[in-house]
Amino acid sequence: MKIVKIIIALWFLSLYEIGTEAVAQEKTSLSRVEIFAGAELHYRDLFYTKMYEVLLNLTPGVKWHIGRHWQLAGQAIIPVYNDYGDRYKKIRLNMAVLSKEWNWEGKQFLKVSGGLFGKERYGLDAKWMYPVNGWLALDGQLGITGFCSMAADWECSPMKRVTGLVGMNFYLEKVNTEFRLHGGRYIFEDYGVTAEAMRHFKHCTVSVYALYSDQWKETAGFKVVMMIPPYKRKVRKVSVRPASNFRLTYDINGLSYAAKMYTTDPEENEREGHFDRNRLHWGANRMVPDFELREKEVRNVE
Repeated sequence: MKIVKIIIALWFLSLYEIGTEAVAQEKTSLSRVEIFAGAELHYRDLFYTKMYEVLLNLTPGVKWHIGRHWQLAGQAIIPVYNDYGDRYKKIRLNMAVLSKEWNWEGKQFLKVSGGLFGKERYGLDAKWMYPVNGWLALDGQLGITGFCSMAADWECSPMKRVTGLVGMNFYLEKVNTEFRLHGGRYIFEDYGVTAEAMRHFKHCTVSVYALYSDQWKETAGFKVVMMIPPYKRKVRKVSVRPASNFRLTYDINGLSYAAKMYTTDPEENEREGHFDRNRLHWGANRMVPDFELREKEVRNVE
């Protein structure tokens, strides 16, 4: 199976570390497992005979933080309510990803991922970020993927589609406001550009966006990212918790395929970004962390 081969190849990369990394053991770099569960809600209004069609799924997942910034993550989809048809009625695997982060003296950051991604894609992906200063950061993403779905049956296409994005981010720390501009080639082979303005609040981010796609033209909308409590967590070898966030996206033209990219983390969201906040001190990472990690208390018995 191609997905398994990709994960195994990435695993062997752990034998060769690129760059210089601190060997100090941080709370977030120790080996630990997180089991979590969330939900996703889809709705559409396409037919005159029915006001809305709804699809509600449970999305349980697991993350194994292996150490040295390696992570193995998986997520399943369990349908609860389905108006979307037979294709969406099965329990299925949604993501299975092995990823690794590097940084070079806190100046440049790289994350490489391989496996089964979101949006029914599988393959290899690389994300890069370079914080130029406190208010400007450059980033990019490059991927080679194929189609892979377990919805109706096992469906898989060759890993030949190349996607890529480049962009810049501006952050105004005094008002916790961020502006993002990205453009490139997306997973449905359209070329486009997206501009987004977001305001970060305590445990919540609200943004408005506008985009142009050469195949589906222009649209706009808004997003809300809400971080889910509890906000104080104990660091255990195995922990069970809710999903870290809930995302809501509204598109005024309902363009489901315009300027879309896959996700490589089950809890990926615009607020937290792609890199470890303990190493990347830029943007919303400069705010007070949403989640406070505490060591499990050990009582001495005499």
